[in-house]
Amino acid sequence: MPFNTPLPMLGGLTAAEFLGDYWQQKPLLIRGAFPDFECPLDPDELAGLACEEGIESRLVEEHGKRGPWQVSHGPFNERTFARLPEQDWTLLVQAVDHYVPEVAELLKAFDFLPPWRLDDIMISYAPPGGSVGPHVDQYDVFLLQGSGQRRWQLGGKVADDVPILDGIDLRILAQFAVENDDDWVLEPGDMLYLPPGWSHHGVSQSDDCLTLSVGFRAPSADEAITSYADYLGEQLPSSRRYSDAGMPASQDPTEIDDNAVERMRGLILETLDDPAQLAQWFGRVMTQPKYADQLVPNEQPTDPAELVTALHAGETLMRSPGSRFAWRPLDEARATLFADGDGAECPPTLARALAGDMPLDAKLLEDDGAAELLAALLDAGSLTWEGEFDESST
Repeated sequence: MPFNTPLPMLGGLTAAEFLGDYWQQKPLLIRGAFPDFECPLDPDELAGLACEEGIESRLVEEHGKRGPWQVSHGPFNERTFARLPEQDWTLLVQAVDHYVPEVAELLKAFDFLPPWRLDDIMISYAPPGGSVGPHVDQYDVFLLQGSGQRRWQLGGKVADDVPILDGIDLRILAQFAVENDDDWVLEPGDMLYLPPGWSHHGVSQSDDCLTLSVGFRAPSADEAITSYADYLGEQLPSSRRYSDAGMPASQDPTEIDDNAVERMRGLILETLDDPAQLAQWFGRVMTQPKYADQLVPNEQPTDPAELVTALHAGETLMRSPGSRFAWRPLDEARATLFADGDGAECPPTLARALAGDMPLDAKLLEDDGAAELLAALLDAGSLTWEGEFDESST
């Protein structure tokens, strides 16, 4: 997309301006980001999703029977909602874009950001007074008002060790004060962008308040180090070990001296400092599906010849809901396609087509090895035939 075109959803900013001045730096309130916005689902439909097995949902009651800020996890049932009061509770449903195609369509508006950075679209419903308390998220989020009104207050960027309330399942700030008059009521189509670490508090102002949260994934340093070390460890030969050939005699053999520490440090740094391996790990970790059990592998392997016949007959493939794709060039003739935490080598044109939003039809077969790769992705559940998802979800 053109990065210097003003975007209404960014309040007239270009993508370049937003990325340079706001992304991961400071909040942005955008009135009318999505003019005449109509929410793809209503509160009853959201509650219906929360009653289904396999869909992650939470219910937060500010004044629960078990104490303040009571958190329950779905699936729920009609009795759960029938007993709730008329205010001061919130229903949150994760990854609604995986189940409702109209919600997934909204992600196209955010194509100025890398798709492998996207996490999911969570939708929350709350009657008047409903909230999850003042808190901090450690990831970027766009808060789009779907229906009704929600009041948002911002308390500025806070430190990692900010005090939180004890004894509850939510990380609610022990203290919260509005800064710089950052206090607004959002109407349908309004949107608020928040960078990581920015304290905020959202409270429903109506009985039809639906808020769509477009969140982004950002592995923490401890998660990244552990994951990368595990990835390398699976590939390293057992012969690569600590070595101290030529070690000088020591007056005290029980001492771990600086030379020994430096030798171990060198082994670790030499092993970790491999840009090619880091890129392969990074592509895999950033395309891991949010819910691995959503991928449904084929029971019988796909015959590439039959796949070719079907594509030439006019059938098309689609990326499975919840699947993630990305790619990285290796050289002029080769690239790695990353799909749902795995990687496969293929021509760059094929990798780009599969990772992008191009139609998945017979044109893909122009690249060498396309039939075999498509068959493997079908078998893994990353791709499906057009129409199969619609049939399975009705």
